[in-house]
Order: sequence, then structure tokens, then C-alpha cells
Amino acid sequence: MDKETWYFINSGTRSPAYNMAMDEMLLSWNSEGSMPPVVRFYGWDPPTLSVGYFQKVLKEINMEAVKKHNLGFVRRPTGGRGVLHDKELTYSVIVPEDHPLMPASVTEAYRVISEGILQGFRHLGLQADFSVPKTKEEEAALKNPRSSVCFDASSWYELVVEGRKIAGSAQTRQKGVILQHGSIILDINEDQLFDLFNYPSEKVRERMQRAFKNKAVAINEIAEQPISMDELTAAFHKGFAEGLNVKWKKYTVSEEEEKQILELANKRYNSAEWNFKR
Repeated sequence: MDKETWYFINSGTRSPAYNMAMDEMLLSWNSEGSMPPVVRFYGWDPPTLSVGYFQKVLKEINMEAVKKHNLGFVRRPTGGRGVLHDKELTYSVIVPEDHPLMPASVTEAYRVISEGILQGFRHLGLQADFSVPKTKEEEAALKNPRSSVCFDASSWYELVVEGRKIAGSAQTRQKGVILQHGSIILDINEDQLFDLFNYPSEKVRERMQRAFKNKAVAINEIAEQPISMDELTAAFHKGFAEGLNVKWKKYTVSEEEEKQILELANKRYNSAEWNFKR
């Protein structure tokens, strides 16, 4: 049976507002039927703290630290918790909810899409596995996370190596289309990451940061030899094609599409009204 052709976009390193606007526009174009399913790879300039759609910024985020570290800041259209996007490969998958490949439930759709991430890690020689809560307590913790830091815990079907989270994802469904995007972390600066959140006390921060080492890991901490961004990109380009059982058609947005992305970036994702709405 012939493999379905999906678009593949590597949009390079872009601003926080552009990145979120492009993901949203890809969702809209897919909903309108003007674009097939698409996988997109991208990076961030400057390095950026993104927060989930439902997060309360003033309560949870230390905006003075965000400024001190010269980071960008943006609210995602997806849920989840705070993510520091720096030395990572960020991906997005845009596909109709009624696509034959996609299960109806959010959790099972995560599993299908995350198969591409799993295969990417295998291409790097890393034995990653899906995280699945083993107890009712672990499942309850997913619904009521104690931390604002995304990589502080694994959700259903996120990727773990030796029990530690190595990739994080978030999903939304709008206009009949699934948007899932996430971070595949090459290297992480834990001190900088933990500077970006508010804590009841310094003692709580220290305890959480110590515990973090047992919960999350970056690729270059466990790889036998350092992996470059080019190697990372190539591995996951193959991995997503295999995991989703598709073939790629390289796509570059048109001038008109670029104009629409920039308009949305300025109108929504560059606005304080959007980014500090909660």
C-alpha cells in the first residue's frame, strides 16, 4: 500500500511569536482543506520560555528572571506547563481529527504521534520508551501537577529513558484539527530553568531542583558521544516518517502565507493581552 504524503517544513530558528503563529496558521490551513497533514521542525531566537494556555503567569512565572536571562516569552495555544526552549529541536504535527491514523481520544492520539519521536530516539541509539502511569497516585499527579515546570513530570505517552523524561509535548484540538507540538531537549541549563518560576521559599526551590535530576534528562547527558543539532534533526526527520508511516514532501510557505503568519504573530502572540491573559 502506498504511503500517504505529508508536508515537511523546517522553518529554522524564528521568534517566539512567529513560531506560535505559524503553528496556528498551519492548523487553520489544514482545517480549510488547503494543506495536507504537516510535520514542522523549528528553533527559537531568542531562547524562550513558553507557558501553557491555562497557566497563571503572574502567579507562576518570575518575569524579572525571564528579562535577566534575556529570554523571549510567549503563551502557547496548547495546554501544559512552562518550557524553556533553547538547545532543542521543537516539532509540531498538524493533522485532521478524523484522519484514519488518529484515534478519537486525546491520550491515544498522543501515542500515535509520539511513535515518530520514539523512532527518532532509536535512530540516535537511545532506548526510549513511552511513559504510562503505573499507579492511581501517579495518574492523579498528572491531573494536578505540583510544579509549573513542564519537564518535572511525564504525562501519558511522553518519552522517557531509564525512567526520566526526555521529550515533552502538548496538544490542542481546534476547527476539527489536532495540533501537537513539543520539545526534544539536546542540552538543558537547570539553574536557568529553575530561576524562571516562583516558589513559596528558596528551600522549596532547592528541593524541587534536586528532585528534577531524577525526573528529566537531556539527550547529551546520556548519549555515548555529543549529538549535534544536524544529527538530531536528521534522526527525527526519519523517525517521524517511520512512526507515522508517511513520506515527505518538502514545503516552504508562500509570500502570502508568510504575510498571514506575521500578521497573526503581531496581533496575538506579540501582545500582552494574549501572553498575560491569566
